[in-house]
Amino acid sequence: MVLVDLDLQQYLSDLETLVNIDSVSSQPTGADRIAAFMKKKFQNIGWTVEELQPDPTVGPCLTITNRPAQSYDILLLAHMDTVFPIGTASKRPFRTDGNRAYGPGVIDCKGGMLSGFYALKALDEKKLLQNSSICVFLNSDHEGISSKFSSRINRQLARKSRYALVLEAGRANGDLVYKRKGIARYAATFQGVAAHAGVDFQKGHSAVEEMAHWILALQGATDLSKETTVNVGRAEGGSTISAVPGEACIAVDVRYYEKDEVDRITTLMDELAAHPRTNGTHAEYTGGITRPPMLPSEKTKQLCHWIDMIGRDLGIPFGWMASGGGSDGSFAAETGTPTIDGLGPVGGGAHSDNEYMEIDTVIPRYYLLCRTIEKIIASS
Repeated sequence: MVLVDLDLQQYLSDLETLVNIDSVSSQPTGADRIAAFMKKKFQNIGWTVEELQPDPTVGPCLTITNRPAQSYDILLLAHMDTVFPIGTASKRPFRTDGNRAYGPGVIDCKGGMLSGFYALKALDEKKLLQNSSICVFLNSDHEGISSKFSSRINRQLARKSRYALVLEAGRANGDLVYKRKGIARYAATFQGVAAHAGVDFQKGHSAVEEMAHWILALQGATDLSKETTVNVGRAEGGSTISAVPGEACIAVDVRYYEKDEVDRITTLMDELAAHPRTNGTHAEYTGGITRPPMLPSEKTKQLCHWIDMIGRDLGIPFGWMASGGGSDGSFAAETGTPTIDGLGPVGGGAHSDNEYMEIDTVIPRYYLLCRTIEKIIASS
């Protein structure tokens, strides 16, 4: 297959535009601008773009198709939002230094989203999509709130798709992702009785003391033999050093592969709430699963085999890995759709000031994505 060569300078110019737009999940204005940019790109090649607003607190979602269809051969997934607050792009805008490009969202997930566009554009220009139905779904609530509003649409589209390809970045070593952990999030609050620490100490009942029992119990519930981790990532309590604290709270992150592990953690919290260790205190918790695990099926493994062969043919080295990070691919995989992640350019440092993309991986990963799409189409 001879494809249209990717104009790397045009790609980097487009990427600079995207990276220099702040698009934090909690501020819809920036995601609006990203959506407008991508909408125009796809409309210019004749694709149909439907703009959806799943909730007024987040930016829009885009459902993009090459032709009307009741089902799709491939669903491509990417997100338009980032974790970085307004003003980040002006403080550290897009820049290149040697083989690396830097900037907020350069690899998570603006680079992969853009690669997906150029791959589909090239396949379209070569008339390779004429007998196939492709859907691209871009959301704006991935970061921070775990695609709370868009996941329903994601699942609906995945149920109508033969395969799902996620355009998140390739790992720093070039690996693709075939498996991801699920995520559950919880918030627990503790009520005690505040009192002066010097004058009325015995009248107080410490919410922080009860919180400490929960922290130790939850951290101790980690089971690395099952790759289950429980992390109390935030803890707050009290108002002043001279008072017995009457209030406290924690935020808990659970990563898992087996649903039974989530049940085990919630049972533990039920027991902790029912039997407080500190007299005069009371605890409550809320939360649950925010992302299911992305688990490979036999068809997923077959897709991995196809991509391995394509990679060898193109001379692109990579391996496969499981990841503890969250992805919109989890929602697609939950429906039974074979799903592969990490097909974007290679990079690292996501969610940090040092986020980077390896520029010399853009074109090879573009070809890998093009050939993968072509292989799936040929398999129908």
